[in-house]
Amino acid sequence: MDITTLGEARFPSPQRHTVSDQMRVPSRLIHDPSAAPGTEEWQFELAGPRERLFFDPAQTRAGIVTCGGLCPGLNNVIRSLFLELHYGYGVKDVLGFRGGYQGLDPVRGLEPFVLTPSFVHAIHKDGGTVLGTSRGPVDIGLAVDNLIQRGIHILFTVGGDGTQRGGHALFKEAQRRGHPLAVVGIPKTIDNDVAFVSRTFGYLTAVEEAARVLHCAHTEAHSVHNGIALVKLMGRHAGFIAAGATVASQDVNFTLIPEIPLHLDGEQGFLAALKRRILQRAHALVVVAEGAGQDLLASAQSSDASGNAKLQDIGPFLRERIEQYFQAEQIPVTLRYFDPSYLIRSVPADAEDSILCDFFARNAAHAAMAGKTGLVIGLLHDSFIHVPIDLLVSQKKRLDLNGPGWRAVLAATGQRLD
Repeated sequence: MDITTLGEARFPSPQRHTVSDQMRVPSRLIHDPSAAPGTEEWQFELAGPRERLFFDPAQTRAGIVTCGGLCPGLNNVIRSLFLELHYGYGVKDVLGFRGGYQGLDPVRGLEPFVLTPSFVHAIHKDGGTVLGTSRGPVDIGLAVDNLIQRGIHILFTVGGDGTQRGGHALFKEAQRRGHPLAVVGIPKTIDNDVAFVSRTFGYLTAVEEAARVLHCAHTEAHSVHNGIALVKLMGRHAGFIAAGATVASQDVNFTLIPEIPLHLDGEQGFLAALKRRILQRAHALVVVAEGAGQDLLASAQSSDASGNAKLQDIGPFLRERIEQYFQAEQIPVTLRYFDPSYLIRSVPADAEDSILCDFFARNAAHAAMAGKTGLVIGLLHDSFIHVPIDLLVSQKKRLDLNGPGWRAVLAATGQRLD
């Protein structure tokens, strides 16, 4: 799985420990000899500092852009990128483009920040992103014009699929023009659904915050007779947050995720199972991921500014169906509905995510300085890797229903809805 490079690396690296381009990390560690042949396996470049650089640090100017929704750790990534470039390599200028990809458009964008040690000194203590963010594309031609005019040699794109597709387009346009621009992506999604990334930064912070909400929701449900607490958590196409928070909480009775069809009616459906729980224990805690049960909702297909299909809101729909069902069954219940989605993504990163942010950022800086481009930093088997952008955006990671994560959910909840 070779990575595009801008040319011969001619400058000695100031890094004391370096990694060879020949070192590889396999996509799979566990092999089943009885499995059918033909399963594709990739060998990824190991990330890390290289012995020689493509860019002369003293003459290099870099830019950083953060796009899409918020995620714990964005400011940590910005700070660590700057510190590695500034102190680790001696890069003279690092610009922070403001407001997402809009900031690359000289007509729509605000003037970028010039990052300094004092500017980034304490930004990691706050959630959000000091650079601001937005959804939606940018005129690629205008953006590359702006990058060339500002003398940008390296652009770090921090965001999800849409952001990385945009980064790939910027890299291709710069390549077409003969401008040596290294575009290196850092994957950002709170949903933890990026292929070739074992864990995205911010995910564990989100799970920790969600578990706090579940504790409060369980208290609400447990404190009244026939109390039901319904909590909607983030997870458009994958149920990692819902599953992780369920296992962390150990108080959840039902976890509904996008990977499993949601059947409400019938003796084997969710509502009948919830009724049995209420009759037996007089309280219940239900977690639903935002992407679950979308086929049950009347949907007029539309997309957001980033091109993502807009989801219908499963939370109020499910709340209403639960209330209607128990009313028809003549069983009085007290239902409390919680939607902490934006709360859990806008907090500062916890300690583990802060470390992860630092590693992602520093490996991105190493790749860029070596002249590598058109890639995203991945994480497999506790090793950071270089993943071509077009491969990374071609697939999504979903919760493995046969894996230990989902088995832990079933053990914690006792549910049998799958």
